[in-house]
Amino acid sequence: MSKGSTFLKGIAMGAADVVPGVSGGTVAFITGIYDKLLESIRSINPSLIGVLRKQGLKAAFEHINGTFLVILLSGILTSIFTFARLITWLLNEHPIPLWSFFFGLIIVSVIHMLKQVEQWQMTRFIALFCGVAFAYGITVLHPIHMEATHLNMMIAGSIAICAMILPGISGSFILLLLGMYSPLLGAAKSFDVLTLAAFAIGCVIGLLSFSHLLSWILRKQRDIALTFLTGLMIGTLNKIWPWKEVLTWRTNSSGKQVPLLEQNLSPFSFEQVTGTPALISYAIVAAILGFLLVWGLEKVAQKES
Repeated sequence: MSKGSTFLKGIAMGAADVVPGVSGGTVAFITGIYDKLLESIRSINPSLIGVLRKQGLKAAFEHINGTFLVILLSGILTSIFTFARLITWLLNEHPIPLWSFFFGLIIVSVIHMLKQVEQWQMTRFIALFCGVAFAYGITVLHPIHMEATHLNMMIAGSIAICAMILPGISGSFILLLLGMYSPLLGAAKSFDVLTLAAFAIGCVIGLLSFSHLLSWILRKQRDIALTFLTGLMIGTLNKIWPWKEVLTWRTNSSGKQVPLLEQNLSPFSFEQVTGTPALISYAIVAAILGFLLVWGLEKVAQKES
């Protein structure tokens, strides 16, 4: 895998993680780097100290596949700082095409995930159902309010990063449920180093602990893990549905009114209920673009493997 390809995949993961409802883990899976990412993170453990003492810094860096991690993380961070304003603008000004794009992306990603399952048994269907139920339950939870202190930002980071590496569960949406999405996005825009550092520390703590568990499950019960993760992706489609009616609003950290509770509508009744154009043709084109993007990423991953 070339360094440029890894960087671009990091860019794609970062762009996905900025949007509440879409997971960077999904992008990692469809681009063929998910297992490599988990194994690289899992290798950061106490045994690394022994490698460092006996063989030196270079060997320790190679032990954790450091080049891959640094390039991927650089792509993710570049994307987050670059796309934060663009994604915010699209969410505010063109929500239907944006959500339609990600809806198409998730649909084809589900198909891609299901193709990875080697043996279909009753346990796989149960795992799929449990994943759908769990993810759907998360999407209908009411957001809570946490003060944007550095400690709370660290706690939010440790929780959200676990979701970010799961295909289907959006770390951004978890931050939204915790009331930390707007403060963090604001910190990224203004480059608030202390807030970003607190969030990053929490991410490191959550990532190092959760990646070991997830990697072990994928090694021991891969089919069950894949069907459960696919269920997570299907369950979050409720959140990504483009046509919504806002039921209640909240005031974000910038003093602006943003949606709090929403309900899904049919695209054919959307304009009548909300007085806003449904933009069905734009939505279809955007969904097709999302579909084609994943298809292209699949082809690239197959070629590299």
